[in-house]
Amino acid sequence: MKTLSSPLARPTAAELLATETAISFVKDSFARELVRRLHLVKVSSPIAVLDGTGINDDLNGTERPVGFPIKALDEQRAVVVHSLAKWKRLRLRELGIAAGRGLLTDMRALRPDEDYSPIHSIYVDQWDWEKHMLPEQRSISYLKETVETIYEALKSTEQQVGEEFGIVPVLPTSITFIHAEDLLRRYPTLTPKQREHEAAREYGAVFLMGIGGELSHGEIHDGRAPDYDDWSSENEDGHRGLNGDILLWNPVLQTSFEVSSMGIRVDKVALARQLALRGCPERQELAFHRLLLADELPQSIGGGIGQSRVCMFMLRKAHIGEVQVSIWPEAVREEMVGAGVGLL
Repeated sequence: MKTLSSPLARPTAAELLATETAISFVKDSFARELVRRLHLVKVSSPIAVLDGTGINDDLNGTERPVGFPIKALDEQRAVVVHSLAKWKRLRLRELGIAAGRGLLTDMRALRPDEDYSPIHSIYVDQWDWEKHMLPEQRSISYLKETVETIYEALKSTEQQVGEEFGIVPVLPTSITFIHAEDLLRRYPTLTPKQREHEAAREYGAVFLMGIGGELSHGEIHDGRAPDYDDWSSENEDGHRGLNGDILLWNPVLQTSFEVSSMGIRVDKVALARQLALRGCPERQELAFHRLLLADELPQSIGGGIGQSRVCMFMLRKAHIGEVQVSIWPEAVREEMVGAGVGLL
């Protein structure tokens, strides 16, 4: 059994190296579980895409991508990806991946508008996955089935980490499904993040559904772009939305801890509706959107699973800088040194 550094003392070089080894163990173990359980194949992916194609993700719609001109393309502008939700769907089509199978890639991104915190960095690394599904699988039951499969992969990885490093598993036997509307009704006076905190604390693992659509009080739980997750279609549970976030209770930070955002992707009907709801129907003229509206892209389900977030959780780390190399303000570095936290 290998021993990792104590959070109460400044890590030594040997302990930092042990952490690096543990990070590789977590990433290798979880990726292997995900590929096997979801029937995925690993593929290469871009760090940047051409601007103006509609391929890059808009996240909450306000984040600025890092952009640069390309000399060899007559100064045409490219942007560093935010995530690969739309690119993956194109890739499913290009690779001819059959229904019931999908792809997995290691995404690396820059999000310079992120606010620094123990769980936020301008550098983003995640497992981006996308699976070809049949039109008749556009249902909350298929979404839940897929979430449960991912959760089993998380539990299996936690068990392997426990055996390798002596870290006691804490994930509950099953994940609990809650719609954002039901959570609002339960905690009407709390903020969205406070509601997530209460749900994660109570259940240990939650899939919070319907994120992006307007709730009964006229607000959304959290922002979602209009052109990848379907957050507006009515589902068989009597709510709207075929998407959500996987939230875990973090025993180190003592708070709700998001590790994945995912969902069934928009079809042409949901895309048109959501573009209208967000006031950006002009996007229908972008290359990606034209393909989707012409029924030339496969129906799919997919999402991103934070690599650093999963490593933080599995290795019981208090700061994301302990499991990834990023850029930090000097004040943060000094604070972490004082707290005995070794930023990579």
